[in-house]
Amino acid sequence: MTMLTAEARKQAIASIREYFAKELELEIGDLKAGLVLDFFLAEVAPSVHNAAIERAQAYVRDRLADLDGACTVPEFAYWTQRK
Repeated sequence: MTMLTAEARKQAIASIREYFAKELELEIGDLKAGLVLDFFLAEVAPSVHNAAIERAQAYVRDRLADLDGACTVPEFAYWTQRK
């Protein structure tokens, strides 16, 4: 399963190569950088994805919990409002 567009993959590989060069003082090629990228996409990306889904579910759950209070209009309240 491809998780990145071709352009995003190209930019990620360039970024990985730059990271290795600057932070680790290692020169690696596109093939090795692509393998590192594939590893992190397979190993770490699912955890990031699951955490994002959990946050989105909590957000939606919170909004749905308040839906009754936010959207309900009292019925047959004409006379009680006039007092």
